[in-house]
Amino acid sequence: MINVIINGANGKMGKTVASMLATMPDFSVCAGVDVYTEQYGDFPIVEKPRLIPTVGDVIIDFSNPAALLDLLPYAMEKKIPVVVCTTGLGNEHKSLLEAAAREIPVFFSANMSLGISLLTELVKKATAVLGEGYDIEIIEKHHNRKLDAPSGTAMAIADAISEVATKEYVYDRHSVRRPRGKQELGIHAVRGGTIVGEHTVLFAGQDEVIEVKHSAGSRDIFAVGAIRAAAFLLDKPAGMYAMRDLVAAAE
Repeated sequence: MINVIINGANGKMGKTVASMLATMPDFSVCAGVDVYTEQYGDFPIVEKPRLIPTVGDVIIDFSNPAALLDLLPYAMEKKIPVVVCTTGLGNEHKSLLEAAAREIPVFFSANMSLGISLLTELVKKATAVLGEGYDIEIIEKHHNRKLDAPSGTAMAIADAISEVATKEYVYDRHSVRRPRGKQELGIHAVRGGTIVGEHTVLFAGQDEVIEVKHSAGSRDIFAVGAIRAAAFLLDKPAGMYAMRDLVAAAE
């Protein structure tokens, strides 16, 4: 039995993970952490990691960047692997992840969807094949309650493109009147309704347009990815892991 601690247990994704784990005989939620401690399952929910009454096998984090300040020291003290699914991390938070990864296994991905991982690889290949003759734009769409923009996934896609070609990130063109530069990589955020998540990478060339697109139909796909990552970490040494490691292990 794999005992899971959910950080952000009362959030939408935390509840989705808990609901999915309840159907899996090899997993059990042993505790939750959230500033809102209302209980909805057969496991305790506490306000801070240090108040967790039991020691779990792995932590799945769907909270917010600030919560890492308490979570990571606790995980290092207890030697518990952590799957960090929280988006909107700043450089300070990423430095905390890197420090923790020297002591425990840390899995971090801005998007836990296997499909997004595949999209990212396809986009990198397209960038290399199409070359500078195509302008590249990233358009991401999310629900109207999402706090960060552009999304962490959009930035991860942009960074993957930049591994292949030198690009200048451009987020807003309204203040500058000039033709589009060849090295520009446009990144655009749309917020509205209940859109779970949609990412499109557009390659616009002479007389043709190529689009690579991923749409999330529900939050379940992110929960599945997080649970798979949690199982993946259990026998791993300290270090930083990502979706590409999970995909490679499945091949």
